[in-house]
Amino acid sequence: MLSTGSVTAGRPGLPPSLLFRSPPRRGAGRFLAPFDPDSAERRGARTRLRIGNFLTFSGSPGIWGPAATNSALLAVSEINRRGGILGREIELSFYDSGGAVEDVAARARDALDFDDIDVVMGSHISAVRLALRRLTRGRIPYVYPPVYEGGERTPGVMAIGETPHSQTRPAIHWLAENKGAKRWYLIGSDYVWPWQSHLQTKIYIGEAGGHVVGEEFVPVGHDDHEAHLARIRATRPDVVLISLIGTDSITFNRAFGESGLAATTLRLAGAVDETVLLGIGADNTENLYSASGYFNCIGSRANDEFMSLYTAMFGVDAPPVGSVGQSNYEGLRFLKAAAERAGSLSLHPLAAAGRNIVYSGARGEVAIRQGRAGMAMHLAAADGLDFRIIRTF
Repeated sequence: MLSTGSVTAGRPGLPPSLLFRSPPRRGAGRFLAPFDPDSAERRGARTRLRIGNFLTFSGSPGIWGPAATNSALLAVSEINRRGGILGREIELSFYDSGGAVEDVAARARDALDFDDIDVVMGSHISAVRLALRRLTRGRIPYVYPPVYEGGERTPGVMAIGETPHSQTRPAIHWLAENKGAKRWYLIGSDYVWPWQSHLQTKIYIGEAGGHVVGEEFVPVGHDDHEAHLARIRATRPDVVLISLIGTDSITFNRAFGESGLAATTLRLAGAVDETVLLGIGADNTENLYSASGYFNCIGSRANDEFMSLYTAMFGVDAPPVGSVGQSNYEGLRFLKAAAERAGSLSLHPLAAAGRNIVYSGARGEVAIRQGRAGMAMHLAAADGLDFRIIRTF
């Protein structure tokens, strides 16, 4: 977990009311305090809303940590200036969701049993989400804002990010119709988001008249891609669909560009945002496409306002904000809207309100219907270190 000093140092414009807590570890979760059924009533009576934000600061997804932190701080600053959520000022604590899932679960148990948090939130890999939802179920609300594989139905878990049907399907059809893409090679990190996303992706490829010529899953943290590139070269795909995360995606795409494959083979990615693109480098982004509900180049009033506030708060040299980082801003905006509709921050009324609601964030207006998020989806082409929107669906 980040200490107070490490979060607030060098953060111009943070209001004094934005607080961070750093309680001591208590046996890495080995001792579990019994769940107190009266704790929800005590939490509801507090004047501050304690949100435990599980962001990734280490490992392959850790590259998104700085922008995710900034996006959450920006949202909290805005919300607290306007009176908080249902009159309760947000008190935000950060926990590292990187590393072994069992270690993250131990930190989450500590947060639930000893830190007395009201809401769990954050962008982290789906393997962590599966562990955290077992701890939060029936206890406190859990808002999960980043792109994920879809299908989350756990009571109290509100997943509002892009899913393959809305994100990947239209991009596959566009590449088939406009680039003649028929032969697909799928490569992803070896965990639940790529596993489940690829199952759906194969259906969409078939719909578009294509077929899969190869598929593989790479251990998280693996950075030697020579064998993968050799298999890709041997199968001669039209498109490589990339479901690698964080620095794994960076090292793969660098190697892909340096191998010469980029000149003849298209790439489509679901988790390559501005942060990852910067790491890949301008020389290795030829024929690279990304599909997402958010790019920071989107020309809209909502995004212009968000980017202006982000730059004003963190400076022109702040970490570039992309889909994964920005989703933490969206998550807090969604929480405020759902709480105001429910008139409560209690688990069941809040979750019920969050299943059918329209809220606004940097992505513009997002409609949640029966727990599924609907938003404009964009296909963008990498142009050096920037993205250029090709089509909005």
